Amino acid sequence: MKTIHQIFYQNAQDMNQIPEESVDLVITSPPYPIIEMWDDLFGNLDSNIRYALNSGNGDQAFKLMHQQLDKVWRELYRVLKKGGIVCINIGDAVRTFNKKFSLYPNHSRIIQVFREIGFNSLPVIIWTKPTNAPNKFMGSGMLPPTAYVTLEHEYLLIFRKGNKREFLLSTDKERRRSSAFFWEERNVWFSDLWDLKGVSQQMSSALGRDRSASFPFDLAYRLINMYSIQEDLILDPFLGTGTTSLAAIVSGRNSIGFELVDELAPIITEKLQSARMMSKSIIEQRIRNHKLFIQQQIENGKIMKYINEVYNFPVMTKQEDQIRFQIVNEILVKAKNTFEVFYESYKMLSDN
Repeated sequence: MKTIHQIFYQNAQDMNQIPEESVDLVITSPPYPIIEMWDDLFGNLDSNIRYALNSGNGDQAFKLMHQQLDKVWRELYRVLKKGGIVCINIGDAVRTFNKKFSLYPNHSRIIQVFREIGFNSLPVIIWTKPTNAPNKFMGSGMLPPTAYVTLEHEYLLIFRKGNKREFLLSTDKERRRSSAFFWEERNVWFSDLWDLKGVSQQMSSALGRDRSASFPFDLAYRLINMYSIQEDLILDPFLGTGTTSLAAIVSGRNSIGFELVDELAPIITEKLQSARMMSKSIIEQRIRNHKLFIQQQIENGKIMKYINEVYNFPVMTKQEDQIRFQIVNEILVKAKNTFEVFYESYKMLSDN
């Protein structure tokens, strides 16, 4: 098996390199409107945003920033296949303008425009992350009523274009069965509450900010395995440091990423090259976790009726009997900012 991964260092408002209805899944985390670290980026896209911020007009800045993101969301509708899924990681913002402290609800604004564009809203996921603040409030401390709760969660907004995806070809049905996840993984992944550790990466000052807002690898890896099958095409229009493309490689999917800051290219390349080492270890950990789960089920008196035909271990359901893992064998840098990845079928050792 082989996958291709392309990076375009340009504004994702124009994705003319991507044909209509060619993308299976979108996973992304855009710049968050009204979060101060993104002010310069939005201001460079529209000088009216900078003027609104300098004037202390938070509501106008919020509106104009989202109008920039809306251009990308409309492109997603064009390039996504019917039945394709979009997953948007976003957090709300709090900020003070002209001595007025307020919440800016980024997640609800994005849901509104996605529905207007024509997407169907699916149930959202809320994921919590530890806060670095030593206290759990903002404002006046212990004196009511002017303290504020801290924001310790973000949203995964999930949308679908049209009706459920269909798998009519026998080859697609086979890829789907090979891409199945374990029963116990399903029970964790398809909950609407996730507890994940957030990621904050130090960045070069030459990039105009000292940190990124990367989401955890596990977040992208879960979503890719939940909403796509092997050899699908995954798109991230705000690639950042490359987490979505890395998760796509490890999962045996193709990917395309857009990133406005081309100085991130060395960081992205280095991250993608780490996929070869990660690939095998992640698969082996999933198998170890599964075997431990099955052992606990048997000890509790559960009779296992199904066997995975590829690896010969018990599974909970018939849908898991064809799971086949692919691990990265080689990563080649082809044309500029294009990576070619070759895989081999994972062969399970007896001690795994």
